[in-house]
Amino acid sequence: MTTHASDTSHKHPVRSVITPPTRNLGDFEVRRALPAPDCRSVGPFVFFDHFGPVVLPPGQGLDVRPHPHIGLSTISWLFDGEIRHQDSLGYDLVIRPGAVNWMTAGRGIVHSERSPHSARATNAALYGIQAWMALPRDKEEMEPAFYHYPAMDIPRIRDSGLQFTLIAGAAFGLSSPVHTESSTFYAELRLQAGHSLAFPIDIEERAIYICEGSIELAGTTYTAGNLLVLKPAQEARITAVIDCLCMLLGGAPLDAPRLLYWNFVSSRPDRIEQAKNDWKQGRFEKIPGDDEFIPLPD
Repeated sequence: MTTHASDTSHKHPVRSVITPPTRNLGDFEVRRALPAPDCRSVGPFVFFDHFGPVVLPPGQGLDVRPHPHIGLSTISWLFDGEIRHQDSLGYDLVIRPGAVNWMTAGRGIVHSERSPHSARATNAALYGIQAWMALPRDKEEMEPAFYHYPAMDIPRIRDSGLQFTLIAGAAFGLSSPVHTESSTFYAELRLQAGHSLAFPIDIEERAIYICEGSIELAGTTYTAGNLLVLKPAQEARITAVIDCLCMLLGGAPLDAPRLLYWNFVSSRPDRIEQAKNDWKQGRFEKIPGDDEFIPLPD
């Protein structure tokens, strides 16, 4: 990150910069940008993981055994590769780049994330973002749900030096069909060097995660691997210094602080304890035909 002395802090659109540490999970690396010590959430987003890129050799793959969630919605957005999703509602689909699997846990759901058999036969790429969005308090115990949207249904803008994909919400005259339970904005932005785009100013809480390349905002250059939390109601024009890939995220502020424990999100401490006990006692519904599970962490 490089700062120019001519900038004045009160006019600068960036409130804080989060540089997540890199964790090695054996087969690939993960950077967890949210939650962070000085920023627990951005709009409904309470968890934001950047994984890969990695190429897994033949015979290996992603193997996240069945595990539970409550109180949130999840999305894995892929830049490369594919992940097979199975859940306790009976859904069994493979997610690929450009498509959306939007899972809402509500009162409780169990799912697994694995590389499909076809991806294990050869060298298989895996690269993307996993995000969790907290449900509003009055919907934390809603019935679980799952929605799949093929890539062709996700709105995009392709212009000279710019590709914008609207995953959730509305912007630039586009409206995503992805069903959300609260005000949510989520988009992928690819810019060639020298090209720019203004982040919509009417979104209450906003952030930019730089996956690749570098960008400039108000005279300051930021590099890949940083989450830029923006100030509200302040213009933020993103200009690519080097060809970049960014995720734009935000929405209305949470209606109350959220607790996160393992895969559980809730506004109530007692609900987290109940979920922990329910998982220990095997009271969550299972994925049909799959008796594996990840034990509750100590």
